[in-house]
Amino acid sequence: MKSSSHRRGRRHDLNRRDFLALMSASALGATLGGCAVSPVTGRRQLMLLSEGQEVAMDREHAPHQFSADFGVSQDSGMNNYVESLGQDLAVRSHRPGMPYSFQVVNANYVNAYAFPGGSIGVTRGIMLEMEDEAELAALLGHEVGHVNARHTAQRMTRGMIAQLTVVGATVAVASESQGLAPLVQTVGGLSAGALLAHYSRENEREADDLGMEYASRAGQNPAGMVDLHGMLLEQSERKPNALELMFATHPMSSERKATAERMLRQQYHEQGNRPRHGERYQDNIAGLRRLKPAIELQQEGEGEMARENFARAESYFKESLEMAPEDYPGLILMARCQYGLGKKEEAARYADLAREVYPGEAQALQVAGIVRLGLEDNEVAHQHFVAYDRILPGNPNTTFLKGVSLENMGRHRDAAREYQQYLQMVPNGGQAGYARQRLTEWGAM
Repeated sequence: MKSSSHRRGRRHDLNRRDFLALMSASALGATLGGCAVSPVTGRRQLMLLSEGQEVAMDREHAPHQFSADFGVSQDSGMNNYVESLGQDLAVRSHRPGMPYSFQVVNANYVNAYAFPGGSIGVTRGIMLEMEDEAELAALLGHEVGHVNARHTAQRMTRGMIAQLTVVGATVAVASESQGLAPLVQTVGGLSAGALLAHYSRENEREADDLGMEYASRAGQNPAGMVDLHGMLLEQSERKPNALELMFATHPMSSERKATAERMLRQQYHEQGNRPRHGERYQDNIAGLRRLKPAIELQQEGEGEMARENFARAESYFKESLEMAPEDYPGLILMARCQYGLGKKEEAARYADLAREVYPGEAQALQVAGIVRLGLEDNEVAHQHFVAYDRILPGNPNTTFLKGVSLENMGRHRDAAREYQQYLQMVPNGGQAGYARQRLTEWGAM
């Protein structure tokens, strides 16, 4: 295939009409969970997702978001520290039996997020901005609060979201005439935050309350919530781009900080004198702190690349890699930038370096595969896509790209199988139209 357009995969929305249809179904309670008792308030509420469905959704989708965020940090000491603290909070929560996990992911933006079954991700960007364990406990407690209050399930019940699905990258194989920018913007697979719930202010206030409660139960200083909010408000002025997703998914305001201050005075006055464990926190992120200058350069480069200023982005990524030559996100970002500059061979080199640095992480395989398609090395591209699918199955865009690489090799029967599978996952959209057209031409429809 010589060219195809930049296309979006199908977005599976549960709209108002769909929701009303579900509400009128006679088997609603039996098939979708019906009413449930809130584990936090003890009140009955309509809930379309059972706990088992929350866990299943989590296990299916959380790995894709972690990979979109450049994978789980390879700093095992830091990860073990965050996991231990998170579990200490979770066991004291209203849903201690959920299969919680706490991971630091390699994304440079400032955020943390929770999937409904208890998978919680914390970006290395926000880890660098916090000062002590009290702030980390507040952050993790807040995310555990979202899981306990079942905020994602509530929002799905109201028909307000259907983002927790693997939408895949919105890339195809851009032709030279179309330019390279559209491809590069989404070459990583899933855009950051594509699978995350966007919480209401009411949800956020409840999660803040629960976060302070869980931190207090675990012997932490609940004043960390006040300082966490203070840091985020300060950073919103200094690094607004780095916090864009944080504020989109977690509505922020000075009112939340004031509420935490009031709770600290009224409910947690004595606990506010507990140790903050700043030295312990800084010791556990020592390796990450050494990367801070490189990460800050990457943040600048990502901002330039989002504006398609690839030449300026390249200078930031180059300087970053001089400081940290084996930093996986830096290598991936440079590969994408090089492709944006039309330097495909260089893009392939950086993608291959990323694969060597983090062989178990899927994103580098997808980036390398797309670059190889651009170089018309379709056999190697297909091998990369197959390897990606083995590590991280379920991304429909990878299925489509396997079909493209097979078609380019003249293996139309094999390509048809991939296109058919893709249409089962994503029946509408530009890439679906292309797949359907090819299947029709080959008599496979």
